[in-house]
Amino acid sequence: QVQLVESGGGLVQAGGSLRLSCAASGRTFSSYRMAWFRQAPGKEREFVAAINSNGGATSYADSVKGRFTLSRDNAKNTVSLQMNSLKPEDTAVYYCAGGSLGWYQPSNYDYWGQGTQVTVSS
Repeated sequence: QVQLVESGGGLVQAGGSLRLSCAASGRTFSSYRMAWFRQAPGKEREFVAAINSNGGATSYADSVKGRFTLSRDNAKNTVSLQMNSLKPEDTAVYYCAGGSLGWYQPSNYDYWGQGTQVTVSS
């Protein structure tokens, strides 16, 4: 079992930056692919970024590529999402997820955090 707790959300102006963190409990953290998804009001949960178990490979949604950077520290059981050049359309609840199946679908992930709100004002 892995428990995930997100932090770092908040309100920021367009063009600003935020850093989201996800702290994981459990000895098996390093064996899981980790990802961030987001969900805006009235919309489906969508893939943002993912990183493989050893941190050697990452994947990003086209909408965030070049602006967001995902990293992990297996020694500290943490995953971080650095978000730069934020846009109002990035406003959503951001969820940290862990799993071992595919990369891009919510159903690929077994473990989820409670979510953290990111609001970008124009």
